Amino acid sequence: MFSPPPFDEAQASTQPASVLVFNSNDPCGAGGLSADITAVASVGAHALPVMTGTYVRDTAEIFDHIGFDDEGVAEQARTLLEDVAVNVIKVGFADSPESLTVIAEITSDYPDTPVVAYMPNLSWWNEVKIDLYQDAFKELVLPQTTVLVGNHSTLWRWLLPDWNGEKSPTARDIAKAAGDVGVPYTLVTGIPAPDQFIENTLATPQSVMATAKFERFEAIFSGAGDTLSAALAAMLASGSELTEAFNEAVGFLDQSLNGGFRPGMGHVIPDRLFWAHPEPDDDADTSQDGDESPSPLSFEMPPHDTQH
Repeated sequence: MFSPPPFDEAQASTQPASVLVFNSNDPCGAGGLSADITAVASVGAHALPVMTGTYVRDTAEIFDHIGFDDEGVAEQARTLLEDVAVNVIKVGFADSPESLTVIAEITSDYPDTPVVAYMPNLSWWNEVKIDLYQDAFKELVLPQTTVLVGNHSTLWRWLLPDWNGEKSPTARDIAKAAGDVGVPYTLVTGIPAPDQFIENTLATPQSVMATAKFERFEAIFSGAGDTLSAALAAMLASGSELTEAFNEAVGFLDQSLNGGFRPGMGHVIPDRLFWAHPEPDDDADTSQDGDESPSPLSFEMPPHDTQH
């Protein structure tokens, strides 16, 4: 009978940090667990994916969602947590208030483990289900959350539904609303800025900690929010300070979007492995001297600390 090797503390100190991820499967690879796994791995951590269900979708739109029961979600996570030391927990789309209850119970059992929670755009879903889900998320998950991540429009309509100011709420306004239910840090993405720019801002209820401005891409993307929140979780798991992790994560997202591709007839998908592709060699002439074409795998991996 096979016996596992004894725990090696020295080896554990050099291995990748682990990120426990609750999210739904995305069969087209745009977001969900597909984005989480590739983004977490790309920035040097190890993803522990817990599937909460699966989208029924293509690259253009989401048609439906098939959820797992809460016991199935709990068994996946509890089994992992009894075996693996988790550095950060990321919460994506969990399908139901029942699954959110399970996730909140698990995160409360590990109060020293940071939680990155992402609220996606749920406009594809039934309005009644949206309200029930967001109410449960606000009541159960946000009090356990270290960093809340979401698009400006999504967070505004969720956390500040009665906003009546002449101007749209700032990132700090949204952070104040999140802070009222216990969230210390909020990362607001997609804030409109002049001259076709958008801003991503990390804020607390008291101040703005960091802002990154990027030129707007002329394309519609799927999976950007999951990519950013997963990269942020992985950077924090690997030991980065929050502001540093923010800067690294938004830079990673920008390069992923810049290298985005369209595998189907719908939206563009971020290329979270942009750094792994070989650069084209304009000087190479494989038709002379009988040289063989280079293998697509014959490229040098970039150093771990600069790959993102």
